[in-house]
Amino acid sequence: MRTTRLKMNLQFFSQEKTEKATPQKRQDSRKKGQVARSAEIPSAFMMIGVFLFMSFLGEWIIEGLQTMIRSNFVYIANWTLTEQNVDLMMKENVWQAAVIAAPLMGISLVMGVVANYMQVGFLVSTDPLQAKLERINPLKGAKRIFSARTLVELLKSLIKITFISAVTFTVLWNKREEVMLISQKSIGDAISLVGSLIVQTGLSVGILLLFLALLDYVYQKYDFEKNIRMSKQDIKDEYKKSEGDPLIKSKMKEKQRALGVNRMIAEIPSADVVITNPTHFAVALKYDPNEMDKPTVVAKGMDYVALKIKEKAKEHDIITTENVQLARALYHQVEIGDGVPEDLFKAVAEILAYVYSIKGYPGGGN
Repeated sequence: MRTTRLKMNLQFFSQEKTEKATPQKRQDSRKKGQVARSAEIPSAFMMIGVFLFMSFLGEWIIEGLQTMIRSNFVYIANWTLTEQNVDLMMKENVWQAAVIAAPLMGISLVMGVVANYMQVGFLVSTDPLQAKLERINPLKGAKRIFSARTLVELLKSLIKITFISAVTFTVLWNKREEVMLISQKSIGDAISLVGSLIVQTGLSVGILLLFLALLDYVYQKYDFEKNIRMSKQDIKDEYKKSEGDPLIKSKMKEKQRALGVNRMIAEIPSADVVITNPTHFAVALKYDPNEMDKPTVVAKGMDYVALKIKEKAKEHDIITTENVQLARALYHQVEIGDGVPEDLFKAVAEILAYVYSIKGYPGGGN
C-alpha cells in the first residue's frame, strides 16, 4: 500500500509543471503564435504617433476640413438636386477626407507594426486562424469567462478607465478658464482651442497608456512563462523525441555494429595473415607491395568478433599465427584500413616473411 502511494506521489510530482520551458518548447510555442506580447503597447504607440502628427500638422488638417466645408457650401448654393450632383459631391468629399485621413492611417499602421515587432520580432503564424472545436466548447468558454485571466483583464480595464478619466479631467481643468470663454472667441480661435485640447489630451492619455502597457507587458511575460512551464516528464519526453528513444538508439547501434562486423569479415579472404593472442584478440593483415607502402589492417576484433575472424580465416585457408604482444598492440593502436606503425614494422615483417615462406612466394603479395 505504501509503495503504491509512493509511486502515485512520484508520478504526481513528475507531472507538475515546475521547470522552465526548453528552447524547443519556446520555438514550438512561437510557431503556434504563442508569444509574450501586450496588446496595449501597439494601441499606445498608435495614439502617441497620431496625436504627435496632429500637433505638428494640425493646421494642415484643419485647413483641409475648412476647404472641404467651404467647397460644399459654394457647390450647394449653385447646384440642382439631382442624382448625378449628389453622387459627384459625395465622391469629392470622400476623396478629400481620404487625403486628410491617409497620413493618420499610415502613421497608425507604422506605429502598430513597430510596436509588435519590438515585442516579438517578425512572426507569421496561421495556427490562431485555424478552426478548432474546443473554441466553441461551452464548458471551456465558461472557464475562460470566470478565469483568473479574465479577472485581471477586467481589473486592467477599470484601471485604464479611471486613469484616462483622471488625465482628461486634469487637462480640461487646467484649461477651464479658456473653455468657459470659448463662446466669446472667433470660430477660428475656438477651433484652434478645441484642437489644442484634443492634442494635449490625446498625448497625455497616450503616454499614460504606454506606461500602463509596459506594466501589462511585464505581466504578460510572467503569465506566458508560467503557461509554457514544463514538467520533468515533459522534458524527458522532449529529449526522447529530439534525441531518439535510448532503446531504439541502442538497437540501431547494434545493427550498425553488426553491419560493420559483416563488412569487416568479408575482407578476411583478401588478408595474408591473422595474428591472435590467442583467444581474446585477432587482427587480419594484408600487404601488396605493388599497391601499399606498408602492411594494412583489414579486420580486427575481440572475443566473439575475434572468434569469427579466426573461423573465416580457417574457412579460406588464411594462415593464423599467435603473438600475444603484437596482437594486442595492433588491436589497440591501429584502426581498420590504416597501415602498421613503424615501431611494429619489424615484428610484422618477420611474420609476413614466415607466411610467404610457407606459401612459397617470398616476394610477398597474394
